[in-house]
Amino acid sequence: MNTKQISPLGVRGLLSEKDKKYNWHPYTQHQTVNDFPAIVKGKDALLWDENDKEYIDAIASWWVNPFGHSNTFIADAIYKQLTTLEHVLFGGFTHDKAVALAEKLVTILPSNQKKFFYSDNGSTAVEVAIKASFQYFYNKGIKKNTIIAFEDAFHGDTFGAMAVSGVGLFTQAFQDDLITVIRIPVPVEGKEGESLEALRKAIQNEKVAAFIFEPLVLGAAGMVMYEPEILNQLLAICKENNIFTIADEVMTGFGKTGKYFACDYLTQQPDMMCLSKALTGGTIPMAITSFTDAVFEGFKSENINHAFFHGHTFTANPTGCAAALASIELMEQAETNENIKRIHEAHLAFQARIEKHPKVKATRLRGVIFALEVVTNGETSYYGSIRNKLYNFFIENGVILRPVGNIVYILPPYIITDSQLKKIYQTIENALEIV
Repeated sequence: MNTKQISPLGVRGLLSEKDKKYNWHPYTQHQTVNDFPAIVKGKDALLWDENDKEYIDAIASWWVNPFGHSNTFIADAIYKQLTTLEHVLFGGFTHDKAVALAEKLVTILPSNQKKFFYSDNGSTAVEVAIKASFQYFYNKGIKKNTIIAFEDAFHGDTFGAMAVSGVGLFTQAFQDDLITVIRIPVPVEGKEGESLEALRKAIQNEKVAAFIFEPLVLGAAGMVMYEPEILNQLLAICKENNIFTIADEVMTGFGKTGKYFACDYLTQQPDMMCLSKALTGGTIPMAITSFTDAVFEGFKSENINHAFFHGHTFTANPTGCAAALASIELMEQAETNENIKRIHEAHLAFQARIEKHPKVKATRLRGVIFALEVVTNGETSYYGSIRNKLYNFFIENGVILRPVGNIVYILPPYIITDSQLKKIYQTIENALEIV
């Protein structure tokens, strides 16, 4: 492959300078950051910047590219759809790709998920679930406007999603303006009983409509992991008390945990699920909130006010649906499952080698998700000096990793090669020597 790249602006380095002049980036304090690498091409697990530097995308570009960059199978499906029907409003109309995607989702999601509401991203998928939870009871003449959520959770940046996320760096400026949330401890090993007791106490509040959770892995919290057995108990308690359960599978969905969905590890199943990120293979912004028939029935009425008055301009965009169908088709291939197992086994070997390192406090692993906690002198802030030192080291060495405080995690595309994984592991080991 010829990896020589020419900046779209024709001059090396100029793209980064232009970006700094005009663009406002997410999660960025522009007063203190340097210029960003300007990426001009991607293929499989690799990206190249305007100066021809190669990077391994070790986090699948925020967990969205399980089949790698510039995937021709998905691109062909998108092109074919663009030349047939690029978009049509979903209010009052439907189309073949939305029907086909719904039929496919019914076969791969937990068996109780039967109805699908389309939106644009993970945050909006969560907003849909929260609003549906509240309005379901409103339609019955019951006021329920409180949500139970895990401490340190992250569910998105729109107001409802932000409200049910943990109180911290991303939400503290808005705490006086958010919906009511009761937070319970994450049931990590040793805290299962504390979490159960907190849930039992929380449900005594008669205004609780739903419990939202990231199943088995809390992503932005630092890939915090807990077991299916305790989650089953939490869901059972909610079910017994007529409280909806919402599984936020935006990060965990589509193979990340070793199964199609993290909820596939459970015997209890949620009433709603939120999907996005890998849904379209990292190509087109799209999200889905799935529901049981029982939730959907709560909105059917002769009273027009009981309808779910929520929508987005690009709801069920045909091109996005085509991308999702192609992505799911790739997900169903035997090769994908073999790659997930291969990555998991490579992570296991790395874990065995690195977990006794004096700079490693703990390691965590589920599916293709690996995380290690770096020993520090109390510096664990999300964008603190240790995090920034690690991040800069990784970028300088051509590996894209975004530590969460002192937590370094790997969540690669499934098509990553063994040699690329080896470089990621070695770069992490080298980074431990500088902290």
